[in-house]
Amino acid sequence: MTVRMISTLFLLSALIWPGAASAQTMKVPNSQAEITLGFVPVVRQAAPAVVSIYTRKVVERRASPFAGDPFFERLFGNLFPGGPTRRRIENSLGSGVIVDASGIVVSNYHVVGGADQITVVLSDRREFEGRVILADKEADLAIVELVGAGGLPALELRDSDTLEVGELVLAIGNPFGVGQTVTSGIVSGLARSGAPGGRRQGYFIQTDAAINPGNSGGALVDMAGRLIGVNTSIISRSGGSNGIGFAVPSNLVARVIAAAREGADTLERPWLGLRTQPVTGELAEALGLTRPSGILVDQLHPQSAFARAGIETGDILLAIDGAELNTPGELAFRTATLGTGREAVVRYLRGGAEHEVSVALATAPDRPARDRTVLRSPRALRGLTVMNVNPAVIDQFRLPLASAGILVAAAGGRASRSGLRPGDLILAVDGRGVGDVDALEAALRRSGGFVLRIDRKGRRGNIEIGG
Repeated sequence: MTVRMISTLFLLSALIWPGAASAQTMKVPNSQAEITLGFVPVVRQAAPAVVSIYTRKVVERRASPFAGDPFFERLFGNLFPGGPTRRRIENSLGSGVIVDASGIVVSNYHVVGGADQITVVLSDRREFEGRVILADKEADLAIVELVGAGGLPALELRDSDTLEVGELVLAIGNPFGVGQTVTSGIVSGLARSGAPGGRRQGYFIQTDAAINPGNSGGALVDMAGRLIGVNTSIISRSGGSNGIGFAVPSNLVARVIAAAREGADTLERPWLGLRTQPVTGELAEALGLTRPSGILVDQLHPQSAFARAGIETGDILLAIDGAELNTPGELAFRTATLGTGREAVVRYLRGGAEHEVSVALATAPDRPARDRTVLRSPRALRGLTVMNVNPAVIDQFRLPLASAGILVAAAGGRASRSGLRPGDLILAVDGRGVGDVDALEAALRRSGGFVLRIDRKGRRGNIEIGG
């Protein structure tokens, strides 16, 4: 028997005994029949718990009088916000995974988020109406409850931290709407951060099992038929599978499921209140490190839990609760799975020595009060919604940590023509700083025009407002 044949039999043995937990329990198949089975036992166990999801969404879009004319539409199309609207229905297709026999399904946010109608079709062709009970855009996960369901097949979740590169996996979903499809591959990478969809951060399992449009929300399972991830996206120039797919790890999926069972409608995350960067080879050399590892803290908000625990800018975070940190996305993932209301042990490096500290994980403090206000005067700013900047506002609107001043939350009414945009920070009126909403209103209580000093995405400038 050749070395290749022995290796092949060794790999196939994992398929015959899907309950095997490690390489030590794998056995070589004893017959041609066992070899022929291939992935059949795993598919029989996992496929019934993978569903197809069909959604309908009513979309309203305003029609411009310049629609159809590329020149005038580009120049003047935004000047008619009150124009007539057109309604159309968008249909989409995706997949989901039953994680509780009572009819609890996990899928992607981009599959079911904002849908007006959800129809879930099981592998045995039974259909159920679905309703979203938790939606988390940042994690791209959503929990759907099936109306009137019960006694359904469900997948067990495996601890995704036990995964290793090279493990055999199956991706199950409904690509292109052709029906339930199974593809095979391996775990080709772990801890992939910030890759798919342009998200600012992420933490994904990478697989070469073919994933195509329609697979989103489907299952990535191991050879024991356990859920290890929810397929979420691909990297592709053609729109089809190029062998690089990404799945949200099951540990974060488990956290989202637990939040839904607790009655939450979104995932509550701890506020980190810091900015970090990976330690590159060049940076490690500059810091006198023997090898690149950890993430460098280069900015820290004074109200951050890490700051209160004693972490300082310049420290290198090495691990949290025993899990190594090498990218900012890993820190965000680890704290999201840990949740709030508990402490985590952070190991860090300062001055060449390692230290440990306990950090209390909590949401961003909403202090001082944000004092959300809709301005009534002056007339030119009537309808402008403003609020004080505090850590909760920084977190909610994803502002830079050093943000200060007054945030423009919305610009309606007359204020829509002022030149101010949501996300702008008002810093001063006629050259005098305004630290809060009360100070802004006091500065605006006079006739005549004035000049606002604003910060827009890091760029500062002035906007003149007429009287």
